[in-house]
Amino acid sequence: MYPEKRMRRLRRRRLLPLFTEHHLRTDQLIAPLFVDEEAAAPVPIASMPGQARQTMDSVGEAAARLYAAGIRAVLLFGIPRTKDAAASSAYDETGVVQEAVRRVRAEVPNLVVITDVCACEYTDTGQCGIVGDCADGGPDLLNDESLALMQRIAVSHARAGADIVAPSCMLDGMVQAIRSALDAAGFEETLIMAYSSKFASALYGPFREAADSGCSCGERSTYQISPANGREAFVEPSLDAAEGADVLMVKPAGPYLDVIARVRTLDLPVAAYQVSGEYAMIRAAAERGWLDERAAALESLLAIRRAGADLIITYFAEDAARWLAEDA
Repeated sequence: MYPEKRMRRLRRRRLLPLFTEHHLRTDQLIAPLFVDEEAAAPVPIASMPGQARQTMDSVGEAAARLYAAGIRAVLLFGIPRTKDAAASSAYDETGVVQEAVRRVRAEVPNLVVITDVCACEYTDTGQCGIVGDCADGGPDLLNDESLALMQRIAVSHARAGADIVAPSCMLDGMVQAIRSALDAAGFEETLIMAYSSKFASALYGPFREAADSGCSCGERSTYQISPANGREAFVEPSLDAAEGADVLMVKPAGPYLDVIARVRTLDLPVAAYQVSGEYAMIRAAAERGWLDERAAALESLLAIRRAGADLIITYFAEDAARWLAEDA
């Protein structure tokens, strides 16, 4: 006890590096990239200042810039030219994500390429899979019918050259179904990063603009976790781990640090997605002079690391890489 025990002894400026418990490094960050099949030039995303939809011609250059900054992985999302009820462009061998994978792989061979496996950008309803009638308040996602769709999407991404596929639809059995399809197609080495604890969050709003994935009918609460449910958010990744997931993800990140810490106990690599709303809030407050963007962003990322995330998917990836290099 005080005065013998003095915690401030550990906080002397010269000693701080010796006693810092957690560190943030650029190789722990994953940068999301949106690729618009129809865009002729990068399209700024109004609700996410500093972010843009890339074109098929610019995505390789964007990936190369990230790699030069020290970022070692990207997560690709596609905005297709056409949408339909079957999400057929999602598994087209010449689809937007499939072609983007090839472009990135050709431009930056050593970059880890992760692809989002879902259908919300590709269905005409904006739902994450196959749905029924939109009457009476909107459709419920048809689980087992949608599993076959996710298998086709994942295999097409692996065939294009993806290192990791990341199913985000929160279907029951999605990891097992995708693992079996990948193995049957000869892609035993392709990893699965499962969106395992994905909450029905209000913080996805800017993403809907970025990915053109808003719902034209219904909503997604039947297949995403209620923000009130912590136990359920642990059961989901436990099941995904048993089904063969290689990496477990928590999304969003900042409001769910308790979930990240608990998922950490499953002894698989843990990724956390600092989502569009988290990014937009910090950027908006900084633009108004209400907080220091650099300090707030790095603090938020370090907190996610402290909670137990091995990898952080963040729109701050390129900025954070620059800030960390300045501090080195």
